[in-house]
Amino acid sequence: MEALQQFEFLFFIFILAMFLGLELITKVPSQLHTPLMSGSNAISGISLVGALITLNVENADSTLTTVLGACAVGFATINVVGGYLVTDRMLEMFKARPAPDKKGGGA
Repeated sequence: MEALQQFEFLFFIFILAMFLGLELITKVPSQLHTPLMSGSNAISGISLVGALITLNVENADSTLTTVLGACAVGFATINVVGGYLVTDRMLEMFKARPAPDKKGGGA
């Protein structure tokens, strides 16, 4: 019975975090998107380290544990790389473009 109560509590925290995250994301101005994206990449990097540690646990004799750990590493890696690519693309949008040449064709 205690495991069910713990699951209900954790599920409640998860749902609460989803609503809080949605509320925060909708209120962020576009100027803050790139710094927040970089911060979330750092968090994804931490989850990648956690997935690697989980995969390397001494008691991971189960095939299911190994498969889930490998999936966690793969998904976290995709998230980190994709996040940095999106951040790089956003930063490219803020770079100054060269001015066009003013070669007039009139005589």
